[in-house]
Amino acid sequence: MAPRPERGTFKFDKYYLVMEALRESGSPITEHAPEPMPREWLEAVHCPNYVDEVFRADVPRDKERRIGFPVTERIRDRVRHTNGGTWLAAQLAKRHGYAANSAAGSHHALHDTGAGYCVFNDLAVASNRLIAEGDARRILIVDCDVHQGDGTASLTAGREDIFTLSLHAEKNFPVRKARSSLDVDLPDGLDDDGFMEMLDRHLPGVVERFAPDLVLYQAGVDPHVNDKLGRLALTDEGLAARDRFVVAQARKRGLPIASALGGGYGDDQREVAQRHARSMLAMAEENARLSAISPAL
Repeated sequence: MAPRPERGTFKFDKYYLVMEALRESGSPITEHAPEPMPREWLEAVHCPNYVDEVFRADVPRDKERRIGFPVTERIRDRVRHTNGGTWLAAQLAKRHGYAANSAAGSHHALHDTGAGYCVFNDLAVASNRLIAEGDARRILIVDCDVHQGDGTASLTAGREDIFTLSLHAEKNFPVRKARSSLDVDLPDGLDDDGFMEMLDRHLPGVVERFAPDLVLYQAGVDPHVNDKLGRLALTDEGLAARDRFVVAQARKRGLPIASALGGGYGDDQREVAQRHARSMLAMAEENARLSAISPAL
């Protein structure tokens, strides 16, 4: 387990509270500790000079301002483990159908800098490595965070073996959007029914046309109506419906799916952590339900 980071503007407590909520849920869970992501995996996607800055914990102040917190040695160690967690979750999903990384989903990190509370982009780095090692041929990254996955889009732009689908609040951060393979801009205040209509309109067709053999899912809970940084209006039930639908679209086709935590913000960190925990449990339950119906999955 990565060392506990220092407190700062970003609420790192959330990640520990998520694990507490999962353990206290009464649901059967199996925990795995990821290895830190190797430097060469990161350098295959991010600028080696930037990777070196992070590894030396000597990130320039302008980049730290874009990230949102100082990159200390503790933060360096943490992000290496959380990035490794997405790669591990994908490996576990190939065995079990679904697995979750209880952190990461760092979709704003760019080639030569971090941004938006993201240091390295685990979704892009894990996708690149999975394909390079022959663990997948075509990866679909589904991003349902309230903020566009601009870093993931830019880091995978032009690749025919990675498809990025981002459903996000049109008027939210980042102001300047990147171009995903498919962007679905959502209006402020969109509710459960409106979100599910858009998800149903786009996701099944993308899965059919792109034909991935593995799905990575950025499952941010910041579309919640009470989220501090969100502009959408999903309820607890709406988030659960969203997550079950995404998992079902993958598993009904026999595709493994691994989720990463993504965004979720509020003054009450336990409340936010509960949202993340419920999200992961809903996905695990949907995977178990479909596996029971079709054991071949």
